[in-house]
Amino acid sequence: MSDKVRSQIEIATMADGGPSDPWREFRQVERITLELTQAYRYSLGKYSRFFIELENRRFLATRCETCAKVYAPPRPLCPACLRPTAWTELTGKGAVETWSLLHFSPGSNADVRALETPYVLAYVLLDGADTLFPHLLKAPPDQVERGLRVRVAYSDEPVQHPIHLMYFVPME
Repeated sequence: MSDKVRSQIEIATMADGGPSDPWREFRQVERITLELTQAYRYSLGKYSRFFIELENRRFLATRCETCAKVYAPPRPLCPACLRPTAWTELTGKGAVETWSLLHFSPGSNADVRALETPYVLAYVLLDGADTLFPHLLKAPPDQVERGLRVRVAYSDEPVQHPIHLMYFVPME
């Protein structure tokens, strides 16, 4: 095995206690580095529907039936009333409230590492929502301003995480 995978094998010898050491044969340690890939199913709870519908090119939020507040990103419970929320579909159109120009990518997954810097992280108030939705805005940084009308666009490329199935673009 070591002839075929030598680059993955590390041989180390622990401190030798001399010829009378009864553990001498166990002091040579061989370590094999293996890469493992694992597929698993994971539920994001009530949020799962939000991500599934992004793949169907639908933008969902949640609405509190008691106080009528609409949450995007969705929330399972209304923080004001502590009542369960219900799903509602939004048009995906809105306006930039504030934004940041990022010159460094945190590299949290392959989708984020692939972003060319600088890129714009916009906080968008979606039409019909009461909360800001922070996400990538694909627009020239010098064209971004408060009040810029944007819409959700959907990726046709495979992504690491379903949140990257969508992004914002300026409305024409």
